Amino acid sequence: MQDHHSHGHTRTVEFPTSIEGLPEAERPELIELSDGDEFELRIAPVTKEIGDATVRMLAYSGSIPGPTLKVPQGSEILINALNEGDLEATVHWHGLRLENIYDGTHQTQTPIPVGGSFTYRLRFPDPGLYWYHPHIRQDYGQEMGLYGNILVVPAEADHWPPAHREVLLTLDDILLEDGKVAPFSHHETNYVAMGRFGTTLLVAGEPELVLNAKLGEVVRFYLTDTANTRVFNVGVNGAKMKLVGGDSGHMEREELVEDVILAPSERAVVDVLFDTPGSVTLEHRTPERTYALADITVVDERAEPDLTDQFEALRVNEDLSAERERIAPHLVADPDKTLAFVADMDMGEPETEAGTAVYACPMHAEIVATWEGKCPICGMKLVVEPTGTASPTAFACPMHPEITATWAGTCPKCGMTLRPTKADGGEMAEHEGHDHHGAEHAHDVAGGIEWEDDMVEMNRMTTPDNMRWLIVDRETGAENKAIDWRFRVGDQIKIRLINEMESDHPMHHPFHIHGAGRFLVLSRNGAVEPNLVWKDTVLVRTGETVDILLDVSNPGLWMAHCHIAEHHESGMMFSFYVDA
Repeated sequence: MQDHHSHGHTRTVEFPTSIEGLPEAERPELIELSDGDEFELRIAPVTKEIGDATVRMLAYSGSIPGPTLKVPQGSEILINALNEGDLEATVHWHGLRLENIYDGTHQTQTPIPVGGSFTYRLRFPDPGLYWYHPHIRQDYGQEMGLYGNILVVPAEADHWPPAHREVLLTLDDILLEDGKVAPFSHHETNYVAMGRFGTTLLVAGEPELVLNAKLGEVVRFYLTDTANTRVFNVGVNGAKMKLVGGDSGHMEREELVEDVILAPSERAVVDVLFDTPGSVTLEHRTPERTYALADITVVDERAEPDLTDQFEALRVNEDLSAERERIAPHLVADPDKTLAFVADMDMGEPETEAGTAVYACPMHAEIVATWEGKCPICGMKLVVEPTGTASPTAFACPMHPEITATWAGTCPKCGMTLRPTKADGGEMAEHEGHDHHGAEHAHDVAGGIEWEDDMVEMNRMTTPDNMRWLIVDRETGAENKAIDWRFRVGDQIKIRLINEMESDHPMHHPFHIHGAGRFLVLSRNGAVEPNLVWKDTVLVRTGETVDILLDVSNPGLWMAHCHIAEHHESGMMFSFYVDA
C-alpha cells in the first residue's frame, strides 16, 4: 500500500473495504479503572450494520464507540494501545492535561506501525467528560469509528447535581455511498472545503437509538460531538433539559435550556427530567429540519427518590464565580495574540474565450455573474461554470453592459450599482431584489453555522491542492505551521480568534488547543460570556470574533488546530512550545 506521505503518485490506492472474515462491532463496555490500573486498547477492523448496508469500519477493542473509561479524578492509569488497523496510528486523549509525551500526536511520539504498540500514561487532573481518537489521518479514522469517551469522576461529591443515572452518547455521522463508506484517498484528504458530512447519523454508534426512562427520572446525558464536521444542536421534545457542564467540568451557573450547540469535539453535560409519560425524542434541530437522535419511552413507573426539586434548583458554582473575578482585568486588556481563520480557494482557470466566463456560488445556485466576485448571501468566492452556461440578464452595469448578474451587485470595473435590465422587466427585477434581501439574512438565521453540505459535488473535489485553510498570526503574518509561539508555565494568554468574512469560503471553525492548559471564553463579538466553563474547544462562527484566556499549565510542544477533521488534515494547525 502506498506511503501516507507520497504525494507524488498519481495512482490512488484506496483503503480496504472488504468485510470478509471480520467480527461484528459490539456495543461499548463501561470499563471502571482505579489509580495504577492498566488497560489494553486494540485498533482493528470490524463490520457494522448501518440500515441496509454492512460496512467495514475500525474499532477500539471491538466496539463503536470504543470502551468508555471511567476513572477517578487525580488518578493515573496505563493504556497499552495495539495497532492492528489500516495505517500507522496514534491515540490522542482529547481535553486531558497530561504529560506532553503521551498527547498522541506525530510530534510527541513515533507513530505506532501496523502490528506495533505504545503505552500511554494518562493523568486526570480535571473532572468531566473527555474522549480519545486518532491524530494521524483523523478524517479517515474518526469516520471509520475510532472514538471513545473518558468519564472522570469528580473528587468532590457535589460537583454535579443529583441524578438517577448517567448515559454517555457520542453524536456522529457517516457518509455512505452504494452500500459502502464513501471512499477515501490513501494519500490525501478530500471534502476539504466543508468537511465530510455524513448521510446517516450515528448516536452512541447506532443509526436508530431506543432508550427508556422512568416517570420523574433525572438522567444525566454526557454528549460528545465526534463527527468530522457536523455541528449538532441538541434538544429534547417532551421533557425538561438543564445544562450543567461543558468540555471540562461544571458550568458557572446551571440553566434550563431549549437546546445546546456542540461543534466537533465539544462536550455538553445536560440533565433531563422526564416528567410526562409517553414518547420523548432527543433531537438535532437545524434551521432547515429536525432529526431524531433517540426515541425515549417514559414508562409509568416512578423513579425513586424524587429529585424534581433538586432539578429545578439552579445552582451557582463558586469556583467559576471566583474565576469570573480573576478574569475581569483581561476583558478590557488588548489580546496577547490574534489569530484569523481564512480560506484560500483555487479551483483552476476556466477554459473559455476571454470575457465569456460565467461564475456562480456553489451554495446558492441562483447567484450568477459574469465576473469572479463574492456571493452576496454567504460571502463565498464564485466559481466558474461549465462552458456554454448562459450569462445572467437580470441586472447590468450602465457603463459596462457586458457586466451582468442575477442581483444588484456593484460593477467590478467602475463600482456602479448594477441596474435592472429591460429584458426581464421591472417586476422580475423587483422580485430578484426582494429575494436577495431575504437571502441576505440567511447566514444570520443559520447562526453563522454550515449545518449541511450545500455543495456536495464541489466539496468532494476539494483537496489540500485546491483549497487551503489558514490560521494566520495577525502580528507576524505567519500561517499554519509557520506560527511560532513560546510560553511559560503559569502564563495567562489572551488570544483573539477572528473568523474572517473576507475569505474565499467563510464558515465556522471549532478551534481546539491541546493539553498545554485549558481556557475560558471571555467574550464573543465584544459581549461578555454569560456562563463560564473550562474549555479546550471553542466554536467560532462565520464572521465572529471570540476572545479566550488560556491558562498555561503544562510544559512541552502542543498543537492547536481546527477540529473539522478535513481542515486539520489539510494544514489548518500549528504548534507552540511551553517552557517549564
